This record gives sequence, C-alpha cells and structure tokens, in this order.
Amino acid sequence: MRYDRVDARILEIVQKNNRLTSEAIGELAGLSATACQRRLKRLRSEGIIEADVSIVSPKAVGSPLQMLVLVTLERERSDIIDRLKKTIKSSAEVVNGFYVTGDADFILYVTARSMEDYEEFTRRFSHKNPDIKGFKTMVVLDRVKAGFAVPVETPPCDRLSNR
Repeated sequence: MRYDRVDARILEIVQKNNRLTSEAIGELAGLSATACQRRLKRLRSEGIIEADVSIVSPKAVGSPLQMLVLVTLERERSDIIDRLKKTIKSSAEVVNGFYVTGDADFILYVTARSMEDYEEFTRRFSHKNPDIKGFKTMVVLDRVKAGFAVPVETPPCDRLSNR
C-alpha cells in the first residue's frame, strides 16, 4: 500500500468531505477529474480508503443513549477472541469495537434507544457468554468529537525529494 504526496492530499480532502465531486477534489489536489477518479479507485482497491461513510446523530435516529463498554475475557485464547470479534461485528448496537491492551480486552461504543434496550443487549451479549469475565459500562454524557479522520503523513520518499 503505497501512496504519494498527491494521494496524501486527496486523503486529507475526502476525510473532511467525502461528498465532493472528482472535479472539486481534483481542483483542490491539482489534478484533472479523470486523474483524481483513477487515484480514488486505486486508493479504495488497495484498502487505503476503507469506506465512505456519513456520521449520523444517534439521537436523531432514535438511539440517544451512548455507552463505552469495557469487556474483559475469562481467558485469552485465539478461538475465544475470534468468537467475540464475530459477535461484536454482528451486533447492531455496537457501533465501534476495538480489541485492546490494558485493563480490558475489548472496548465497545454502543448505542441504545433506552436503558431497557441496553439491559437486553447486556443480557444477550455478556451475561449469556461464559467467556466474558467482566463488563464495565460508562455512559456518554456528551459526544465532544465524532469522526474517523486520521492524520495523513507525506510518504518518506516524497519528503526527501521535496528538499
């Protein structure tokens, strides 16, 4: 997965607004619309761009409760980890899931319509799962920042050639 400084500029642009046309992106990146389309297609096919998404307000779509959930496993075995990853991916309430180091094994961002719905999720997700040792919930009071944008560095070979 290689990219150059022009690709890096395109990545910065589409992370801020993925609804721009190829013409607009190309203009901002100094490319023709066709060249921009070719680069975007390659960035997607190589997995550098994983998805084009819209950030939706949980409150606006009927899921006003947001929680961060720390999940600790009874034991860390690859089959148990793989099974839990599959469960996380198939749970509609789990917006984001991360396999992590530290005090917990997984951190989940979960939304729910009500505390009753969240309780049903916890029963289904953790209480019925013998591989889960602990389940700690933190209720989100305010979503201060929402997004998926990551800093894009200029590739090292381009940094050297710009000197």
